[in-house]
Amino acid sequence: MATSDEQLTSHEESRLFEALCMLRTPEEARAFLTDVASVKEIADLAQRLEVATMLRSGASYLEVSHETGASSTTVSRVSKCLNGEAGGYRTVLERLDG
Repeated sequence: MATSDEQLTSHEESRLFEALCMLRTPEEARAFLTDVASVKEIADLAQRLEVATMLRSGASYLEVSHETGASSTTVSRVSKCLNGEAGGYRTVLERLDG
């Protein structure tokens, strides 16, 4: 059974995901992310998306790490997610490329 803290986190996370879905433009997304995340956190997210893009295009781990500056751990983690069940990267990349 979830503790009250886990339930609160779940509600807070659901509200965050709902808020993200309400953003309509890149400018709105930038404004929101700038308010809720640090410059470093946003840069890390952008880097991971670029890593996923390159991996999806067939680049090697070494090429991706060299080009993006991402650590081998980050490249490996993104690769695992890119090929994982959740499919978040695949959904976003298909829509960006579509």
